[in-house]
Amino acid sequence: MTNLLKIYTTADKKITLFMQEYGILFLRISLGIIFFWFGFLKFIPGLSPADQIATQTISVLSFGLLKPSVSLIILAIWETLIGIGLITGKFLRIILLLLFTQMLGTLTPLVIFPAETFSHFPYAPTLEGQYIIKNLVLISAGLVVGATVRGGRIIEVEDTLH
Repeated sequence: MTNLLKIYTTADKKITLFMQEYGILFLRISLGIIFFWFGFLKFIPGLSPADQIATQTISVLSFGLLKPSVSLIILAIWETLIGIGLITGKFLRIILLLLFTQMLGTLTPLVIFPAETFSHFPYAPTLEGQYIIKNLVLISAGLVVGATVRGGRIIEVEDTLH
């Protein structure tokens, strides 16, 4: 039994060290892929499932000044730029500012379009509402990535579970 415990402990340490070393890098790159992918879809009319709610939201937030075709291109550029910045790790402070600003915009339909985002407000989101609520994970990921712009990292803490 002691050999099994040693094997487990050794494997656990190696796996944990790998996650410590690469977790934030993988998080940043995967977040970048999501933003790039979803942004790129918006360049092709009708391909993004978020087109309609996004353009409606931007129209309301811009008091009707931005037409749907223009707002969708701006959003596509904005999201792909965030994606490229996260993937490359360049200009992270600016990229994260763009990300958090964009995320504020993505959450607003929950407030301004409750009939479209909830089948029973406030506890039963529609598919569009679920699509929006999942952005809380993207915001949290952005916070973790943001914690590294001044050199923050995951540190090893002494294991006391022996």
